[in-house]
Amino acid sequence: MNTQIKTAVLTGANSGIGLALTHKLLAEGYRVIGTSRSGQMADFSHPNLSVISLDVTDDASIAQAVAQIGQLAPSIDLLVNNAGVGSDLGTITPERSALRDTFATNVDGTILFTEPMLPLVRDGGQIIFLSSKMGLVSHAAADSPAYRISKAAINMYAAILAERVAERGISVTPMHPGWVQTRMGGDSAPFTTEQSAEGLFRGIQARPESGKFWNVEVDSLLA
Repeated sequence: MNTQIKTAVLTGANSGIGLALTHKLLAEGYRVIGTSRSGQMADFSHPNLSVISLDVTDDASIAQAVAQIGQLAPSIDLLVNNAGVGSDLGTITPERSALRDTFATNVDGTILFTEPMLPLVRDGGQIIFLSSKMGLVSHAAADSPAYRISKAAINMYAAILAERVAERGISVTPMHPGWVQTRMGGDSAPFTTEQSAEGLFRGIQARPESGKFWNVEVDSLLA
């Protein structure tokens, strides 16, 4: 029987869905290396949790974080790219500042952190991107242009990356976490962060076809 503890790296682990998923992974026996901009998680600690500083919009911060992760774990089983922003949610007209700031985190930062992490992901491991069905052409609407476009971009990157790492047996999945009660989702959202984390973990366990989109709301794959 293989009792080896799996190691997960989770960005944006200090609040919202990231914090709930950190709790879930720890409860399921994972060792978690979580990131936050401050390098801290207020009022929470666990013997299997390490927290490091990461600002995905800063190249030096990315390099330092990847080096620290490599020191903490020679290889990882799961990389969850959760950190993200939605500064133009609900707005209609694209604005330069919103596009720049949203892409800096949701696209550029996510990609530029994932790339140097690839050597640390073990063969047969998993890479998850917290995306949104708002980035699907089938769910296009007039609002939130920067956010929607950024998630469409990360969905495409996930599909491209899936092809690149297929020979290593690494699965890549962009996931819609549901409409969740967070600072971005608002109090009227139907899902709690804990419910979203449960759905995301089901997706991790299901290990869907690499490169395909997973919708937590229906636990199904969308082409």
